[in-house]
Amino acid sequence: MPRVHPTAIVHPGAKIGDGVAIGPFCIVEDGAAIGAGTWLDAHVKICAHAEIGEECRIYYGAVIGHTSVDLKSHDGDCRTVIGARNIMREYVTISASSTPGEATVVGSDNLLMNWANIAHDCVLGDRIIMANFATLGGHVRVDGPARIGAHVGVHQFVRIGRGSMAGACSKFSQDLPPYTVADGHPAWVRGLNVLGRGTAVNHPMADVSDESVRALKKAYRLLFRSDLNVSDAIAQTREQVEDDPHVTHLLEFIENSPRGVCRRIRDGREAQ
Repeated sequence: MPRVHPTAIVHPGAKIGDGVAIGPFCIVEDGAAIGAGTWLDAHVKICAHAEIGEECRIYYGAVIGHTSVDLKSHDGDCRTVIGARNIMREYVTISASSTPGEATVVGSDNLLMNWANIAHDCVLGDRIIMANFATLGGHVRVDGPARIGAHVGVHQFVRIGRGSMAGACSKFSQDLPPYTVADGHPAWVRGLNVLGRGTAVNHPMADVSDESVRALKKAYRLLFRSDLNVSDAIAQTREQVEDDPHVTHLLEFIENSPRGVCRRIRDGREAQ
């Protein structure tokens, strides 16, 4: 049975799973669904058409599934779908989709630190960490696992690749390639995300083998540290670097990026 504090307001049309705990002054609207074992701290709001998976922990002041701030958004079945075992700390905000029948999606096993903001129509994978005040514009895609530092701003429609790390206080207006670290305002790629790979807990590249890392380093030098243009760098990488699924993923990510990817700034500031 769920445990609901007497000051909480839970609409009769909400679906509440077994073992759910709903704290003081929470609001759960009509059409919301909360999976078994999820815990809501005080003053949490779960809006209409929001679906929360099992065993999530949602802390004080978080608002999940509120109406999109997109001025073109429509009323109706604008959904928010959250997976299992997510931790959403104080004052996290996640908007619903801007179009009825669609959804803002957050996968499973993610950590969203306090004041993190996910705008309408974003799609996040699994094992992503967003630090304090990190902000995703509308339609952003984050392929997990990945790390997004504190106060990072991500422009709408940008994609963050798997295994990557976005440095704190950076601004992203182009896609962040997989397996890389980018930092700056605007952000540009500084290197591969290999520091701490063998020791850090839940490192985004923990599942990448040493052999693949060596191949990625060869690809990185051609793609990000040569004077080749993007198409030539991709061609040279395919010719010179051994076949590897992670290198293939990196190349396909760059080729399919409609916004272009963060590379480097040609004014002497690139990393040595």
